[in-house]
Amino acid sequence: MSTSTKSFPFSPSTCCFSRAPSPPIRTLFPSPLLSFAAQKLPLHFLGPQDSKLLLLKCNALAVNDSSTNSFVDSGMLLFSLFREIGFNERDTEALLDAHPVINLTPFESIRTRIHSLQSLGVSGLSLSRLIVKRPEVLTAAEIDSAVCFLLKGDLELAGKIKPSQIEHLFNSTEPRFLAGFEAKVRMLIECGITRETIVHVLNNANLTKAFCLKSFEDIERMLTFLNRFGGADLILRRPALLNYDLDAQLIPRVGFLFELSGGDETGTATVLRKLPFVVAYTVDHLKDHVEFLKSFAGLSEEEIFRIVLVYPNMFSASRERKLHPRIDFLKKCGLSSHDIFRFLIKAPLFLSLSFEGNLAYKLVFLVKIGYKKNTKELAMAMGAVTRTSCKNMQEVIGVFLNYGLTFDDILEMSMKHPQVLQYNHESLEEKMNYLVEEMGREVGELLAFPAFLGYKFDGRIKHRYEEKRKILGEGMSLNKLLSVSAARFSTKSKRKQRVPAINGLNESDD
Repeated sequence: MSTSTKSFPFSPSTCCFSRAPSPPIRTLFPSPLLSFAAQKLPLHFLGPQDSKLLLLKCNALAVNDSSTNSFVDSGMLLFSLFREIGFNERDTEALLDAHPVINLTPFESIRTRIHSLQSLGVSGLSLSRLIVKRPEVLTAAEIDSAVCFLLKGDLELAGKIKPSQIEHLFNSTEPRFLAGFEAKVRMLIECGITRETIVHVLNNANLTKAFCLKSFEDIERMLTFLNRFGGADLILRRPALLNYDLDAQLIPRVGFLFELSGGDETGTATVLRKLPFVVAYTVDHLKDHVEFLKSFAGLSEEEIFRIVLVYPNMFSASRERKLHPRIDFLKKCGLSSHDIFRFLIKAPLFLSLSFEGNLAYKLVFLVKIGYKKNTKELAMAMGAVTRTSCKNMQEVIGVFLNYGLTFDDILEMSMKHPQVLQYNHESLEEKMNYLVEEMGREVGELLAFPAFLGYKFDGRIKHRYEEKRKILGEGMSLNKLLSVSAARFSTKSKRKQRVPAINGLNESDD
């Protein structure tokens, strides 16, 4: 048989290989075995090899046997199959030369594996890329159970797992680590993840880190630990938690928050549920933020944890670019440590907002209204406007000006009730229009009771005004109308309605 290294010619009409000339032997057997095939050396001349290579040598020595035709046919089918999924002839030759075990694997097994991967969504360039990097994906027996679970399991995952997730799983995991993949996933079901939500977890966790590289014991310990702080709910909020190492990452980081809370497990769980990403920060990162607030802002650990409880994203703010200049601003405005604590509890977003793109514009608006620099009033107003956009704040000021109020009036209102600057401008305009047009009141009354603008329009302002107008007429106090509790308002309304009825009864008796 010729040992020519020329490639197989393709037959355009059949999209497979022609029968002549004969396939080069190096496309069917690894090149190191060619000499054995040509010389037909006895087996006792060969050095010790693994069982798969020994089989190849046996096939090479039997090159003239009648079974050779089927072996050659299998090789030709492989070339045709790989061509269908995007390999050219040279790529296929290189793949078979580098990974001879593919030649030993039954053709039907390889074709079935390829079709299974395609059914899971790994096809085209993704499939070619996977085979080139991990050719054992076509031959390793350990992959069968994982593929079968994802494709045909009772959890009905077929078509629901992102192809990129499956590609990454097989691309980054040695086949031996796939053993037990199904059983490890089912541990989450036992932990409280439902069949409907397990897809969300599998699509957002690193499957290799979360399941393949962890033992059953490691996963069980992790789930037990997370159960103290929310368990299934916590995992659903951030499936990436499963990627972390329990002893080196989760326990130290969660433990730091637990100590900061003074041993408050419920409070620690609340922080984790609000911001599961907090465990992505190292203990050193968390500690640096806490130490800064203790030393520069003068806060206690208890106060810091209460701020974290309200706003865990505090740990996301850069100490140099955000925390330091923000706290420095509050100190320059005359706020004490206790004042800073109260400010951050009410307006924690102040720590995270961009200065150039947000706070600077609002500061200009406040100074234009009349606020003085480096005053507590300016700090309080800045805290209020953190909850609104620059555009809405500008619109609010415009609404006030359109209704005849001056900058001095706006300053007076906002110093009494800073929230007026953060209300939605459309809702604000609706309330002011009702005050003037329907209630017949002067807009100047807002200077005495700016909190009027904070009440719900339909559920409080309009409803109460129409109820009281039937009894008291038009000249009622806005403060008394709105600030009384719902229960007391209801009781007083019923009492007022009974009085005329009794008077009427007495008059008829006379």
